[in-house]
Amino acid sequence: MKNLKAFLLLFVFALIGLVPAQAQRVESDSKVIGKWDLTITMEKEQLENLGIFRHGLMASDGFPGWLEIKLSGFSTLVGYYVGYEGSARPISEIHYDADKDKYHFTIPPQWMDIEDLYFEFSLKDDKLTGYQMLKGNKLEWTGVRAPSLERKEPPVWGNPINLLTDNMDRWIIPANNKFQMVDGVMVNKEKGGNLVTNQKFNDFKLSIEFRYPEGSNSGIYLRGRYELQIEDSKGRADAVSIGGIYGFIAPSVNAAKKPGEWQTYEVTLVGRHVTVVHNGIETVSNRPIPGITGGSLDSKEGEPGPIMVQGDHGPIEFRKFVITPAVN
Repeated sequence: MKNLKAFLLLFVFALIGLVPAQAQRVESDSKVIGKWDLTITMEKEQLENLGIFRHGLMASDGFPGWLEIKLSGFSTLVGYYVGYEGSARPISEIHYDADKDKYHFTIPPQWMDIEDLYFEFSLKDDKLTGYQMLKGNKLEWTGVRAPSLERKEPPVWGNPINLLTDNMDRWIIPANNKFQMVDGVMVNKEKGGNLVTNQKFNDFKLSIEFRYPEGSNSGIYLRGRYELQIEDSKGRADAVSIGGIYGFIAPSVNAAKKPGEWQTYEVTLVGRHVTVVHNGIETVSNRPIPGITGGSLDSKEGEPGPIMVQGDHGPIEFRKFVITPAVN
């Protein structure tokens, strides 16, 4: 009888313990769940403190970011975060403070030698408003729901445009530019600025021939937002290696040639869906890109965007760079 009473007492305590957990349950249709395009505000003093320079952007323009929030199990919010640099970072748990009606999470640093990053935000009128702490700087940001970019009809392709001209007049040339045309080849011999086309595009096909020396790193930003990685990846086929979309989509195989050899990319971007053929091998097959990658120009995913070529990482050469935009 004594054991039965003890068992019933423990059972009652267990039921009581379940009540708060059930009260805090997050519903699967919670409005905070989804993918969000962020704009991070940095004042001039904050830019100087953090040592940040971005081609073509002033502090008032804001810096791009991306946040995905999803439900894990019955009650835990998790996600991914992309800042103004680096790749998508997992968020182990997003906490909700019901008293303040605010959410918060912490993630470790990636490429910087700093403390963990703290984020806090709230949801109102289907928009996020929050801030993050970085090196003692409070960086405020806002978030809007990312567009689906679904296409109802297949693209109709227009005329090809050669982006390599002798005077490089199809590019916005930065002050720290190291790119130059040498015998019809666009060459970046050392770290410098990033090139951005002066024309913006929606859907397109891209045909490129490139090469790099051993150990080098570059990339091509589709619409200025999604980095197609170029890197001497030493045989790797992961989410940050050559042939994939940086931080999001790993190539199915490493199709790279040896450093110093000419290579090809054939890329098709329609809405969010991208196909990459690297040296004749399809490494990404009509995969949706979840969101912007680190280093992108902006987070305005619903708008046309330029092509950007990374020049701030290492040497790279291009002897073919042709884009065929969709006309519908």
